[in-house]
Amino acid sequence: MAVKKEEFDFKADDFVLVNSDTVIKDKKLETKPTTFFRDALKRFRKNKSSVVGGIILLILILLAIFVPIISPYDIETVKTEEKFLAPKLFEAGTGFWDGTRSAKHVMYDSVNEVPAISDKYTIAALKQSLVKLDVEKEVTYIDTYNKYGFGGLVVAATDNKVAGRDIFFTSKPISFTDKGAYTIDIELDNEENFNEGKLGEYRVYLKISENEEDNIIIRDFSHDYSPISFDISSAMKEKKIKNAEATIVFDVKSSSSAIQYILIKSIKLSGGERAKNLDVLEEVSFDNATELIGITDTTSNSYWSCNGRKGIHNSEVRYCDYTIDTYMLVYGDADAVTYSATELSSWIDKGWCMYNYKEGPESFVKLSNECPIDVVDSQTVLSVTKKLSSITGRGWGYHRLGYESMPKYIMGTDASGIDMFKRAFAGLRTSLVLGVLVAAFCFCFGLVWGSISGYFGGNVDLFMERFTDILGGVPWIVVMTLCILHLGNNFFVFILALCMTGWISTSSRTRTQFYRFKGREYVLASRTLGASDARLIFKHILPNSLGTIVTASVLMIPGIIFSEASLAYLNLGLRGSTSFGVMMANNQQYLEVYPFLVIFPAVVMALIMITFNLFGNGLRDALNPTLKGSD
Repeated sequence: MAVKKEEFDFKADDFVLVNSDTVIKDKKLETKPTTFFRDALKRFRKNKSSVVGGIILLILILLAIFVPIISPYDIETVKTEEKFLAPKLFEAGTGFWDGTRSAKHVMYDSVNEVPAISDKYTIAALKQSLVKLDVEKEVTYIDTYNKYGFGGLVVAATDNKVAGRDIFFTSKPISFTDKGAYTIDIELDNEENFNEGKLGEYRVYLKISENEEDNIIIRDFSHDYSPISFDISSAMKEKKIKNAEATIVFDVKSSSSAIQYILIKSIKLSGGERAKNLDVLEEVSFDNATELIGITDTTSNSYWSCNGRKGIHNSEVRYCDYTIDTYMLVYGDADAVTYSATELSSWIDKGWCMYNYKEGPESFVKLSNECPIDVVDSQTVLSVTKKLSSITGRGWGYHRLGYESMPKYIMGTDASGIDMFKRAFAGLRTSLVLGVLVAAFCFCFGLVWGSISGYFGGNVDLFMERFTDILGGVPWIVVMTLCILHLGNNFFVFILALCMTGWISTSSRTRTQFYRFKGREYVLASRTLGASDARLIFKHILPNSLGTIVTASVLMIPGIIFSEASLAYLNLGLRGSTSFGVMMANNQQYLEVYPFLVIFPAVVMALIMITFNLFGNGLRDALNPTLKGSD
């Protein structure tokens, strides 16, 4: 079928030239040229969380470098007097981070009016360091001896393990005369069914000899627990006994059905003007049963002995809540100490102080903080030569310990009295150096191994992968233990042991990335144009793989720090150097009592882990070539 051809009649006026008066040319690029790393830095800056993480990480690294250098406190010498000081940033009494320690329901020393904390602190030191003290109004009664208790009842009871034996509660021997006007007053208690026992039938007598007829009965066997007042001298006259070495005996009858006991509140022995042994009478007498139970001597273990069970009932104790300034307790105004004239003379020669013994203690002038005393209380002058023998002075505790001013430990001190702030960052520095060195080696070696394996493939890859599988099948803890046992436990052995298997993960990741990118079109094009293997690896494949590999390598550093800490808990930590793991392993036993010893280092370690993760994630996105030029 023939198509009819239409004819068109075009005229010149039918066409109009566009932009006939405009010169068309290439426009200049508005954006500036950039490089791969400059573009990566730009993308990294836009990731706010990574920037914050990087800043915090940088601060921690700077602290780890400079704190051990700048801090004046010694972390090598053990200072037992300064152990377990609370963290202090503000002044005592602010209620937060102020170097104080609080406790509730602590035994109260009613005599000295201080909490019963420790015998190593003087009463004066405890009083001056108290920030707050609340004593419970109600008295608590206990049935065990406590040296801060008062009053109560002495319990003399039969021993349920030895049935059928009377109990004898006996005093130490006392010399009595019929002219000494000796008397004895006894107060007992009649509380029933105490400690699953029963009040026993008892008697009280003055034992003069083994012959019962010579003994003086003060109260014969009975259940009468009313007070006793007895004239011993009159009884001796009736028996025509002029002098006697006797003991006071409480005799309690035993029973096979229940424990028998008596409760004694007080015993008072007194003598007239002609009595010659008033000191012994005072020793044997008591109106404080708790004090009696606590008194001991080297011969009979007590002024009163018992062949059964001797104990205390209803001893009165008080408890208190307190807040104490741990720094004032250690570094506060010390107790008076006596120093010889020779020591004083040496201080004067060194220019530490001025003193004129002829004018007395008021002439003391302190010239240097090196001087261990601040005030002279008294002096001793030899009566013959009229020369100074010694002085008694007081001074601040921190001067005695060698400080010019009172220390302030931000993280407190550990069991050795060492500054936790300096020790934490010194340990962090060691751990960071360990982590960076191991990560750098593992990154470089793993990168080369994985590149060769992934790029060449075939038998090369097969052989290298089987070797990696065999080495990776050995647990790292076994490798570490064997290295430590055979090569010792030091910094370089740790590096060697961690590097032996640490590079495997980097190698595997690099190999995977090479298999992913080596078949891409741009790689094939470069190979077609004659690019060498080295150029293909380092110019085309590796830059595209770098983001994932770098992120994993950065995260290897906190992983190494945690590995070292784990080994420290197995007692395989670094020896001869302070590391984070060793420090935390040593302090974990004090977690319940002094939690700050673990909390502060744990916070630092948590920050290290978090910031490394944020920083690593930012690097991964920044070094991803596929995101080049994107916002």
